[in-house]
Amino acid sequence: MSYGTRVQAISQVTDRKPLPSKIPQRLEALWATDVFTLSKMQASLPKDVFKSVKNTILTGGKLDVSIASAVAAAMKDWATSKGALYYAHVFYPMTNATAEKHDGFISVQSDGSVITEFTGKVLVQGEPDGSSFPNGGLRSTFEARGYTAWDVTSPAYVMETDNGVTLCIPTVFISWTGEALDKKTPLLRSISSMSKAATRVLKLLGHTEVAPVNSSCGAEQEYFLVDAHFAHSRPDLLLTGRTLFGKPAAKGQQFDDHYFGAIPERVQVFMQEVEERMYRLGIPAKTRHNEVAPGQFEIAPFFEAANVASDHQQLIMTLLKSTAKKHGFVCLLHEKPFAGINGSGKHVNWSVGNATQGNLLDPGDTPHANMQFLLFCGAVIRGVHKYGPLLRAVVATASNDHRLGANEAPPAIISVYLGSQLEKVFDQISQGRIEGSDAPGLMDLGVDTLPVFPKDPGDRNRTSPFAFTGNRFEFRAVGSNQSVSGPLVAMNTILADSLTWVADNLESRMKAGEDLNTAAQGVLKEIMDKHRNVIFGGNGYSPEWHKMAVEERGLANLRTTADALPVLKADYIEELFTRMGVLTPVELESRFDVYAEQYLLAIEVEAKLVVSMAKTIIYPAAVRYLSELSSAISNAAAIGIEINKENAQTVSNLIKLMMDSVAKLSEAIAKHDFDSIEEHMQHSAQTIRPLMDKVREYADTLEGEVADNFWPLPTYQEMLFVK
Repeated sequence: MSYGTRVQAISQVTDRKPLPSKIPQRLEALWATDVFTLSKMQASLPKDVFKSVKNTILTGGKLDVSIASAVAAAMKDWATSKGALYYAHVFYPMTNATAEKHDGFISVQSDGSVITEFTGKVLVQGEPDGSSFPNGGLRSTFEARGYTAWDVTSPAYVMETDNGVTLCIPTVFISWTGEALDKKTPLLRSISSMSKAATRVLKLLGHTEVAPVNSSCGAEQEYFLVDAHFAHSRPDLLLTGRTLFGKPAAKGQQFDDHYFGAIPERVQVFMQEVEERMYRLGIPAKTRHNEVAPGQFEIAPFFEAANVASDHQQLIMTLLKSTAKKHGFVCLLHEKPFAGINGSGKHVNWSVGNATQGNLLDPGDTPHANMQFLLFCGAVIRGVHKYGPLLRAVVATASNDHRLGANEAPPAIISVYLGSQLEKVFDQISQGRIEGSDAPGLMDLGVDTLPVFPKDPGDRNRTSPFAFTGNRFEFRAVGSNQSVSGPLVAMNTILADSLTWVADNLESRMKAGEDLNTAAQGVLKEIMDKHRNVIFGGNGYSPEWHKMAVEERGLANLRTTADALPVLKADYIEELFTRMGVLTPVELESRFDVYAEQYLLAIEVEAKLVVSMAKTIIYPAAVRYLSELSSAISNAAAIGIEINKENAQTVSNLIKLMMDSVAKLSEAIAKHDFDSIEEHMQHSAQTIRPLMDKVREYADTLEGEVADNFWPLPTYQEMLFVK
């Protein structure tokens, strides 16, 4: 790796022409053409079979296994007509990644001939080797059996690549003994638990016809694009997804000229192909734009049912990465690939609703709907206050630690933003001090003692980790590289707990003789009396809030993953998941073990790479420059010319300081005598990470001192601004 490599990369980037942009097809012609939709099922299945499958999909009823063969035959015929020779059960292990095992439709006959075959048994259940996936102690290494089971509610699709077409079937992944080894199984359980609790509340409010309740999700995906010629010259980008070294360019994002700016031609061609592939897969891409940092972009789909949205979110990450390669980019989903500029998040817009009552977090047009809205909103407030540390834990990763708490992302303190008007309504309920209002656009709660309430609750607060934004909550702390399943499981589960509490209290109050309005007001007042401390509408970045939140309001400030993950082992969290039927104690413990191991491995890989790059790339380059500089000084002195030696001395000092820090980091990496995994994580957070930062500090300073033609790594200026 040398300066020549950088020059060659710059030349290849600047000479590259965008791939030709295809004339976009009409959306109607593209939409879901690669998905085995209900309409395709209806056209290819007997009426009774289609009716049974549709009932399972729409109501969450149990699948009638007897119809699986008919569905499998129709699905196979549809997939093979599109060129598929293989099928894959797609599942989501506890790695945040997507897994798939491909099998052919081939069946060898007794006479040596072959036929295409896909049975109902194969559709419903698969058996990949489960031994090598992280399982947190749920299975021994020698116990390989794991099962995938068809998730009927998430549609099958075909995935087309340059290497062929594959029928993909979304599934859950469980062990031979029945424990969840994946992220989808707990998500489906959490939806079921939340639906039961929400149904109780809705029936207490007088609804007689209540469809199953589901949560909805719209996840805004941020990402960076770097030309592959630069990325392939950076071992840190290739192995860790972020730059472990790099001096910020003189120009970053301070001019705000990239945000919502004109999308570069090459990037727009890439985006158009991503969107076309998304539309073919039935993923409702809605928004695309330049983000704040140079080289950063965002794509956001429309809202979908949570389990389908979760599957689609995994597909989006896959499509971004694979399509980027075709266009000569590397797509970076790491939360902080570049120091000194904004990192990437994945804001999860979350709501709950059903087919009969609609969005339950949408302020309504009638007094009855408004009371319903306040009860569901109050339940969310209660849940976030009681289980805020859990919400922090489910977004805790080594990479997301770079964002949380910085002045570019929500703080690690979990609070709720309601907007000034809605916050005022809840305050008045709590204080029993009702103030009327005759401003336009207000909604009437239909109760003399409750105020009218504006449907637009106010401005948005970008510093809040959990903000109400009109008809949904936006969980802003989720990392760009994460599966949305974990956060959705947590939000669904804490809402199920709170709605169960609401239903219990409404029933108790009404049995004691209170009418519905009085009982609802009493429940809301109790929520505010006990959980008001989690509501905050100010600047979440300010030191004053951090001090107030912890010292006066009793909120947790879990700054690192090492601080946050142990929450998963807390008794009250175990009791929550057990009572709600979402995770058993052993399943919850396994997740702590897996996520802790992933954190430790991520830090270890980065730390070892810092040592390797410092010793084998940066140190030799700096020494070569120092040698040439020293030689020039000596040669000049020999002919009576004096050259300032300050730069040489600075480089020499920085080289020594960097290598001394490398030695300390190497020593810290070698330490392994820990009494617990928690102690090991704290060592990584409090010792290894600061030492990595110290090595980087000296290396990045060296980059500013060493002559550019000696520096071997593509620079921030090149990676972020040469397109």
